[in-house]
Amino acid sequence: MKKTASLFIIFTITTIIYSQGRGKEVPVLKEISGLEVIKSVYPQATGVEKVNEVWFKIVDSGKKVLGYTLSSKPYSEGIIGYHKTTPAIVIMDKDKVIKKVAILSHWETTAYVAKLDRLKFFDNWNGLTVEGALKKKAAADSYTGATITADAVTKNVEIVLKKATENKIN
Repeated sequence: MKKTASLFIIFTITTIIYSQGRGKEVPVLKEISGLEVIKSVYPQATGVEKVNEVWFKIVDSGKKVLGYTLSSKPYSEGIIGYHKTTPAIVIMDKDKVIKKVAILSHWETTAYVAKLDRLKFFDNWNGLTVEGALKKKAAADSYTGATITADAVTKNVEIVLKKATENKIN
């Protein structure tokens, strides 16, 4: 009886281990708000104000502009990651230099997004202007195991940056 129970436990554990990352995981929505990401860069931020179709000002409680943000969410419908759309947010300072890129609410495998974070994938654009970031290509294929997610995020960043150059602000 002990031998049968032990074999069952070993079989169950082995099945769980080998099913990870092979398309058998159940997609789960990971909800991430834009303001949550903004506050990781600007803790004093209380909201955003629309400047035009693409650009938003990040403001504090006194309506002082802290920086700017762009979201690919309105443009991400056709850009599919491993499971579904992978909208990205770009946070910039007042000089429009990128401070942070992050993924918004998504259905991607948590372990893959964590891997991209560990490998500093989202830092690829930090320190660049919109124009400079458009010229830089993040090599999605260098993130083995999370290539599909990395490629989708890169496309989202590129599309919102292109929209930002088409809808410039002063």
